[in-house]
Amino acid sequence: MVAFLEFEKPIAELQNRIADLRETAEAGTVDIAAEVARLEAKSDKLLRDTYARLTPWQKTQVARHPERPHLKDYLAGFVSDFVPLAGDRAFADDLAIIGGLGRIGGRRVVVIGHEKGDDTASRIRHNFGMAKPEGYRKAIRLMKLADRFGLPVVSLVDTSGAFPGIQAEERGQAEAIARSTEACLELGVPMVAAVVGEGGSGGAVALAAANRVLMFEHAIYSVISPEGAASILWRTSDKAPDAADAMRITAQDLEKLGVADRIVPEPVGGAHRDPAVAIAALAQAIGEELDALAGKSAAELKAERRRKFLTIG
Repeated sequence: MVAFLEFEKPIAELQNRIADLRETAEAGTVDIAAEVARLEAKSDKLLRDTYARLTPWQKTQVARHPERPHLKDYLAGFVSDFVPLAGDRAFADDLAIIGGLGRIGGRRVVVIGHEKGDDTASRIRHNFGMAKPEGYRKAIRLMKLADRFGLPVVSLVDTSGAFPGIQAEERGQAEAIARSTEACLELGVPMVAAVVGEGGSGGAVALAAANRVLMFEHAIYSVISPEGAASILWRTSDKAPDAADAMRITAQDLEKLGVADRIVPEPVGGAHRDPAVAIAALAQAIGEELDALAGKSAAELKAERRRKFLTIG
């Protein structure tokens, strides 16, 4: 059973009642099939109704759900023959960003993305998906490699933001992010970016200045986290829900603003409830976007990409 979020408590209560009934039935001869079916139908309707009217703050919670698919799941799900390439050839290999060569639908591509990790040990190893300068410099190296060999670039964005530690600043975090964004814009090959969870600040833009930007239905993309914005505006993170409302961070808002080009539907209740369906939907969307970009020249791709981002706002 998936972990329930705060706003899902009524659904959790129904699921617990169903589990209790089933346990009772196993211990005796009472036929509770009709009651279980009724409660399951009620739970399913409540889940659909709840997710049909999520607030921006609730979508933020869904986007951060620890059981959502992570980069490793997408790589296993639709990237075949994946060969990871490590290091920035200058300082170190940052595991918050993973990248390498692979195939999507038979097409050779370079895939780059944030990896948050899915348990305590892996989250620490991947620094919770918060990349340091060497992570962005690795991404730049892989983008240059893709350009040299004429391979499309696919990026999967899922980060709360770039790592804010002093050691990252000492190694030129802002410069690395800017150079990575520039590398995206200068690519002479197609680039498709997908925000699959959180798209946090420059740490996300550095891998998402693409020809086509996709967002999962319950993903978010923002210049600062709702908590960060609330701390600046109201001096308390308790106002994060209000900040989320004001910032227009949802996929639906960002599609209207022209920041996102396409929304990829998620299973009812979020990608974490049926990862296989979510991964398949994203694979199809990426394949279709790559097909649409395949016939364009390097000059057309660069001009389209720059025009897209210069007109935002």
